[in-house]
Amino acid sequence: MDSWEDEQAEQRSCLICGDRATGLHYGIISCEGCKGFFKRSICNKRVYRCSRDKNCEMSRKQRNRCQYCRLLKCLQMGMNRKAIREDGMPGGRNKSIGPVQISDEEIERIMSGQEFKDDANMPEHTWGNNGDSDHSSPGNGVSDGNQPSPVSTLSSNRSVELNGYTAALREQYIGNAMAQHYQFLPHLFGYAAQPRSLYPQSHTLISQLVAAEELAPLGTPMLIEDGYRVTQVELFALLCRLADELLFRQISWIKKLPFFCELSIEDYTRLLSATWQELILLACLTVYSAQVLGDLANVTDKYTPTDDELQSFSEDGMEVMEKLIYLFRKFHQLKVSNEEYACMKTINFLNQDIRGLTNVTQLEQLNKRYWYVCQDFTEYKYPHQPKRFPEIMMCLPEIRCIAGKLVNIPLEQLPLLFKAVLHSCKSSLNNYRTSSTPCVTKGTAPAN
Repeated sequence: MDSWEDEQAEQRSCLICGDRATGLHYGIISCEGCKGFFKRSICNKRVYRCSRDKNCEMSRKQRNRCQYCRLLKCLQMGMNRKAIREDGMPGGRNKSIGPVQISDEEIERIMSGQEFKDDANMPEHTWGNNGDSDHSSPGNGVSDGNQPSPVSTLSSNRSVELNGYTAALREQYIGNAMAQHYQFLPHLFGYAAQPRSLYPQSHTLISQLVAAEELAPLGTPMLIEDGYRVTQVELFALLCRLADELLFRQISWIKKLPFFCELSIEDYTRLLSATWQELILLACLTVYSAQVLGDLANVTDKYTPTDDELQSFSEDGMEVMEKLIYLFRKFHQLKVSNEEYACMKTINFLNQDIRGLTNVTQLEQLNKRYWYVCQDFTEYKYPHQPKRFPEIMMCLPEIRCIAGKLVNIPLEQLPLLFKAVLHSCKSSLNNYRTSSTPCVTKGTAPAN
């Protein structure tokens, strides 16, 4: 980490107790004390008890008084237990990005010890509130076990039926408020953003990333004459051509990256091979979303699946469909800028968890650099949206999860998947525009 990044880390407070943070530990900004406490609690399968109302104050002076509430806050803030090595030795097991979000039920299973008993069939050990000293000595930089697993914990609702899928999707998604999947994700960093100027280094790096992007509309023809019925094969061929164009743009993008000379061609090849689906999906959700929800959705409207295709739609396909619909709506709500997209894409691409990489240390430093740059830009550009940065970062593990599940979906089911997703998202967007359009009465001019 260079001096500027060191300065950035030093300005942050531990999300658990407010003490001086030393870096990203198990997915969130925290101090050495809370990092060590969380690791000991998980490795030793400890089950604590709170003698009060499970809402004890967490501060540097009070953090040792109630281990139950301290561990609870670690989990709620996004610390990832799966990033801890099973042998308890230093160094992380899973390196990815951002905090991990888990449900109320999963938190309760961990706090009660049920999770430990299920995983290892171990007897439960109950620890009293006699204090847990922070024996960890301060370290430098960022913990090796600093990032969560890319596995998503977004809960899925299995109520969507493919027979009559149009009505079912409309009922489940259209007009409903955005689900609060990230209710346990507060600020990634322990202070509220204030209006300020952008760091000069951030401005330069952001400009370089945006300059590397090809933001022109996709050139693949997607216009279909009225009355033409698109077949499954034709729609699948169109999806392949779009994927080809998007992949070609990713290859060109890599060659324009400002740090292109800092990594080997072999590492770039491995990174692209492992992340190309995620990069394409992120692009479709953000910079190309208007085209996807416009031209491509119009094509999918002209495709009518058969009864056999509806009946054979897989459980994996159903899960991916639900997650994609959620993410489309989430990104529409966030209105991610080109600058934020460029940072998100770079952070996702620089995944040091991929096997066979030759320069993991440099890759990790680059990942951290653009993580800080993205945070700096977001807090500068949107000072009144303090939760914006954690919200956009939490989208990346979801994208990685969806990309991993897409591999398991039979190719012949992809046309139906995209039709269902785009139909729901397009209808939801139209309803949103209709409901947000002001009514103009006679003699009253619309507001500018």
